[in-house]
Amino acid sequence: MFDLLDEPFKETGLGVSVKESRPVVDRISEVVSPILWALGLELVDVVCVGQGVRSVVRVYIDKPGGVTVEDCGRAHLAIGPALDVADPFPHAYTLEVSSPGLDRPFKRIQDYRRAMGKQVSVKLKQPIAGQWRVVGTLTEVNEQGVTVVVSDPRPERTINLEFDSIAEARLVVTF
Repeated sequence: MFDLLDEPFKETGLGVSVKESRPVVDRISEVVSPILWALGLELVDVVCVGQGVRSVVRVYIDKPGGVTVEDCGRAHLAIGPALDVADPFPHAYTLEVSSPGLDRPFKRIQDYRRAMGKQVSVKLKQPIAGQWRVVGTLTEVNEQGVTVVVSDPRPERTINLEFDSIAEARLVVTF
């Protein structure tokens, strides 16, 4: 597994974001992902922020039914030593492991699929009928895009959106 760090940079397709060097985030993702999978967890995102000894590596995890504090603790204990061996930085850093939160933006098709049948808010790159945002029930997900049923304002209508037209999508959280 640690041989991955010696390979040249390659695209992982994990949907990771970064405030620092892309290859570092990809290397961390490649080391962390199989460890999380073995724990029954899924890597959602890796974010590196800060500089020098103030660097923070944030690893966001998920699983069906949601992540518990215990899941975060188990993941931290498992990936901490692996990252120590992988040594992604030439200096000290802080590792944080957490849930991405209920209202996190969707990054991958799996995020959309997990939200099937639920209320979503979709911010568009270009307006549709003067609207920059679509809020409704996510009813279909395929490789090209999604279908959202909007019932307000009446009458109910179905909107098909290609992924290229979506700037951001997330669950509508209600309490």
